[in-house]
Amino acid sequence: MAANAGRVAGESADDVQAQIYASINSALLQGKLVPGQQLVERELAAAFGCTRGALRKVLARLGFEGKLELEPNRGAFVPSPSEEDIRATYRARQVMEAGVVVSLCGALDSGMRRQLAAHVRSEKKALREGRVDEAVRLAGQFHLILTELAGGAALVAALAPLVARTELYKALFDPSKATSCAPDEHAQIIAALDAGEQVAALATAREHLAEIEERVVRQARKRQGRDLKAVFADPAT
Repeated sequence: MAANAGRVAGESADDVQAQIYASINSALLQGKLVPGQQLVERELAAAFGCTRGALRKVLARLGFEGKLELEPNRGAFVPSPSEEDIRATYRARQVMEAGVVVSLCGALDSGMRRQLAAHVRSEKKALREGRVDEAVRLAGQFHLILTELAGGAALVAALAPLVARTELYKALFDPSKATSCAPDEHAQIIAALDAGEQVAALATAREHLAEIEERVVRQARKRQGRDLKAVFADPAT
């Protein structure tokens, strides 16, 4: 994380906090931080040239979004989810998004089609340009756009924390090159919805999430196995 978020003349406290948030969030979505890593307030405040008070507001926001774990008297940590945590989150998304698909199937109007197609183009552009954090963010946003079209703000508010959590799991455990399939799969979902093919739309959406879930779990298992071997490799530990 670059130490470029310090406050300068003319910047408001909100501006500084927004810059700090963007920097930490980007580091998380690019997989630069590892599961279980502590974000030490003193070090971050020095890096960003900000007060601890401003930093704590940002960490609290990231904690509320599920992107950091805040432990009383210990500090902020990058989540280190168990396999069951990961699977439970994806199961919840599967249930909610199945309803979204059913609601939108055969109901897309021309404005919706244009909005979704433009979003997929943005995803492809981010991937071509190697903007990994933006590609991950846009991939998650696609599902929130579908949800907003289907049910409005209340439904988005329910799904958004789950999407944020799975975005983080993907960044922490899934190789960045695996994101390249997302725009094509999203285009397939749009095509099935537009054609009113409910069975195909549900299957495509389900397989899309299930494939990502399995990749994330597979990488999480490798990470956990590697850590255990490191712990027991040295008898002194």
